[in-house]
Amino acid sequence: MEGLSRVAGIRAAAAGPGGANLLALRSHNTALVLDLLRTAGAEGISRLELAERTGLTPQAVSKITARLREEGLAAEAGRRASTGGKPRTVLRLVPEAGHAVGVHLDRDELRAVLVDLDGAVVAEGRGAVDLGAGADAVVEGTAREVEALLPALPGARGSLLGAPGPPPGARAALLGVGVALPGPLDHASGVLHRVTGFPEWDGFPLRDALARRLGMPVVVDKDTNAAALGLAVAGEGQGDSGSFAYLHLGTGLGAGLVIGGSVHRGARTGAGEFGHQVIQLDGPVCECGNRGCIEALCLAAVARGDVGEAARVLGAGAANLVGLLDIDLVLLGGRTVAATPEEFVSGVGAVLGERALREGTRGGGVPVRVASGGGWGVAVGAAQLVVGPLFGREDG
Repeated sequence: MEGLSRVAGIRAAAAGPGGANLLALRSHNTALVLDLLRTAGAEGISRLELAERTGLTPQAVSKITARLREEGLAAEAGRRASTGGKPRTVLRLVPEAGHAVGVHLDRDELRAVLVDLDGAVVAEGRGAVDLGAGADAVVEGTAREVEALLPALPGARGSLLGAPGPPPGARAALLGVGVALPGPLDHASGVLHRVTGFPEWDGFPLRDALARRLGMPVVVDKDTNAAALGLAVAGEGQGDSGSFAYLHLGTGLGAGLVIGGSVHRGARTGAGEFGHQVIQLDGPVCECGNRGCIEALCLAAVARGDVGEAARVLGAGAANLVGLLDIDLVLLGGRTVAATPEEFVSGVGAVLGERALREGTRGGGVPVRVASGGGWGVAVGAAQLVVGPLFGREDG
């Protein structure tokens, strides 16, 4: 279990700047090297460049890369001409050495993907689900969708689940499963709270129940946080502040927040309950029990075919976020947005533009666009909940 122990060490190293033990420090350094190998792509990167960019000694880099090669995570990518002396050997990540499953568990639909260490989708599956059917049925249905993807695991010479790895032809390692679903929930414990419209889920330990059923590690987070993580890993939020908001309008409405390059979950991992901010005190009753929530107003407008009004309401909420957090970018996603993306981008952008004009904001309104990834973006982000820590990218 050396590979999974390394992931645990990376998590410990990321927990705070002080008190890291030697195992956590070693894992942190390994994560730095792995992340650079991943970003270097097929062209690879030399040990000298790794030392320069990580600040580690050449000896430390040599030890780390030797271990990664033994475990099948890194391989030679050829040689590069040197300014002096013999050509340098360059190394690359071996993406097929490990995989993760990402699951988007919506109120009425489940999407699952199998991704490699590069985040490339190897296989995908889709099926109906009903959160109102009860925990046992949902857990079993989710487990079956995950298991249906496992035959797509390629063979691998190395494995993250053991050293020196399985024999040639054996399946590549599966790091675990990331599950993303509507909140609120506790990301740290994997326990659900009162999912809007399904109060019977309050207190259910989804992470532990799925881990027992599947016999592998499981991570649970909100759909919006998972999508935001996937977008951050893919390079979104590279502006001056490294901050953006992902607004997901599907069967519900929520936000994923990336602040300073990291997913912001809050002290109790409950940040991003964007859809339940009240903007009309005497508005329609929302399923959460309040009146005039943005989610209720948006979905009501969509139901009566007034997409323009839904976009303006969403824009009002986005303007609140921009005013509160001074973010660089607003990304839109979810099946409702996907049905008429131009209208939502235009409507939300118009509200933000009007706000910028009133306030005399330098540079105009915050840009708005549809998030990449389409209908599979949340599932791909959920897989990053598992893959990310290996590269020190647990939060983006």
